[in-house]
Amino acid sequence: MNRNPIPSRQTQVTSLQVGHGLACLTLLLSLCAGSIGQTQSEAQSSVPGSAIHVTHVLGFEGARHNATGDLKIQGDAVQFQHNGSTAAQVYIGSIQDIFVEEGDKQVGGTAMTLGKTAAPYGGGRVVSFFAHKKYDFLTVEYLDNSGGFHGAIFQLEKGQGETFKKALVANGAHITPPVERSPTQSTPRGQE
Repeated sequence: MNRNPIPSRQTQVTSLQVGHGLACLTLLLSLCAGSIGQTQSEAQSSVPGSAIHVTHVLGFEGARHNATGDLKIQGDAVQFQHNGSTAAQVYIGSIQDIFVEEGDKQVGGTAMTLGKTAAPYGGGRVVSFFAHKKYDFLTVEYLDNSGGFHGAIFQLEKGQGETFKKALVANGAHITPPVERSPTQSTPRGQE
């Protein structure tokens, strides 16, 4: 029986590393939880008719892709304005349909990626669970002055999409009611 004793110093180093890893994980989780709670309260405080901060993904003429700015209903038009520049607008009467979908994005950038890699014992998966932020995506389909069909997509804070859609409909935007599909019965090819 040839047994080699494990020095106690090696055990202390391992427990010290685990302690630091757990401290980093706790710090990352608390930062993520604080930012998630803050964005949900901001989304609930939005008032219809006031300007909301959005990201213009694409679609409005005269507005850059992925530009951040304010989206608001001004009179009979929807306006997007980026940092005091000239507002791009679409008349509400020309809106043909509006869609709201939920999505999420990974947040945190390089710091979050390093934190996930440094978390011991697969803790990076737990950090990834909290490193996603939920958004609403608002799609507006409209006709331009010459009758051309266009669409614009905006990224909003979670909960603001439906509120803004309702405000647009209340101001005269047209929406198509969802079509309910009737169940179809399939027949085998040989029995037609």
